[in-house]
Amino acid sequence: MFTKKPYRAVGMMSGTSLDGIDVAEIVTDGDRIFEFGRSAYHAYDDDHRSMLQAGLGRWPDPELDPLQQLVERLHIEAAQGFSADILGFHGQTLAHDPASGRTHQIGNGQILANHLGVPVAWDFRSRDVAHGGQGAPLAPFFHFACAKYCGVTEPIAVLNLGGVGNITYVNPSYDDPAENGAVLAFDTGPANAPINDAMMARFGRPYDENGQTATQGRMNADVVRRTMALDYFAAPAPKSLDRDDFAQVMDWFSGVKDADVIATLTHIVVASVIHAVGQLPKRPSSLWVTGGGRKNPVIMSGLSAGLSCPVIPIEAVGLDGDMLEAQAFGYLAVRVARGMPISAPMTTGVAHPMGGGQIAQPQSRAAAGPT
Repeated sequence: MFTKKPYRAVGMMSGTSLDGIDVAEIVTDGDRIFEFGRSAYHAYDDDHRSMLQAGLGRWPDPELDPLQQLVERLHIEAAQGFSADILGFHGQTLAHDPASGRTHQIGNGQILANHLGVPVAWDFRSRDVAHGGQGAPLAPFFHFACAKYCGVTEPIAVLNLGGVGNITYVNPSYDDPAENGAVLAFDTGPANAPINDAMMARFGRPYDENGQTATQGRMNADVVRRTMALDYFAAPAPKSLDRDDFAQVMDWFSGVKDADVIATLTHIVVASVIHAVGQLPKRPSSLWVTGGGRKNPVIMSGLSAGLSCPVIPIEAVGLDGDMLEAQAFGYLAVRVARGMPISAPMTTGVAHPMGGGQIAQPQSRAAAGPT
């Protein structure tokens, strides 16, 4: 068990946008952030992305063993060259259905611990879901620590636009993120995942670089209206989504031009975030945007036009928007090792602040069995 002192942790994250693995160092005691270290990005090739795509929506099954081995091997390769006291391994989310008490992140942390020779924190979501929580989002406590690290004194919000969007409201007047009122977090709606999927299906490109395709299309107001009328948006926070929870939206594009589809999906991201900000306890002093969506000028300009608070890429406050989620799972790894909560009623809806995750200690490969 770790004690209250700084540790060097390495977090690894492969998100629902299926672009690659982020790896990042952080020095933390699980409460404060002391410094950020090196980082690296390992892109998936087309074959890897296709295998991961084929696994989406599936629950544990022996047929997924080759995919699990691929996820473990790629993460082991990504972690080479990093030195840490502990690793945070999120795995790859294939399916997430908290209403049924299920979530599935493929990848076994014990395999990584055996190969890399360091403790690995993993399986971050299962305990929260088993106790009635949403199991997501899990970065809010880290966002709270980031706000403290940056020295903010007024409430801010952190918006992560990955495959799915999520937002964290942070009130820095509190000392502990598990206190009621310190944070509120929830998924805002679809973000890059449907845009990326549509770009690949219709243009053969993995994403809409600089929002260029969206600027060439026209938003279909009827599809946006129908999307925003879905029950999810009226539901109170906290709440979370699976990557494909809005798959039915694609059925509403019959006869719509390809560029118009991308423009509409991009506008849905903007509309869902504006709606989410309206669900926060009060208007944040600024909205810090992280994740790949911050690089889309159509999204950023739409948010700036639709919100009454400054909308800034998170680099403007000295943080790394490409690595924030990987850093978050390094931070959470130390909290897991210290037995600290990683979720709370206002982040996942669990009944009380909840610890989670498992710690895999390195074993000899012979004792651990075949990999």
